Amino acid sequence: MKLLLKLLREGLGRLIILVDWITRPRKTQRTAQAQAQVEQDIQNLSLYQLYACPFCVKTRRAMHRLNLPIETRSVAGNSPFREELASQGGAIKAPCLRIEEGNKVRWMYESSDIISYLEQRFA
Repeated sequence: MKLLLKLLREGLGRLIILVDWITRPRKTQRTAQAQAQVEQDIQNLSLYQLYACPFCVKTRRAMHRLNLPIETRSVAGNSPFREELASQGGAIKAPCLRIEEGNKVRWMYESSDIISYLEQRFA
């Protein structure tokens, strides 16, 4: 039964990735100077995610649409980012946006909250 559920989850995940690829939204167009500023501003952001997680796909689609090449960190398996997420973020839950602001680090869970934050800051 566990194997069947794992195969079903993996198959659905791959289907979600395919649909995402086919229906990918257009990137926000900015001037070269504005895009350079955005890319500088996102240096303090990183997304902890799982490749085929539907909520992670939703978040990555928003990042793509907003033209935000934020670093992604996989928390699958024995990844060092998985341990980092658990020890510093407080939970192994994806997606999670790590936001560095000065000497403070904030961990934002929930895809809708992450997307709202990115839209308010970069749209």
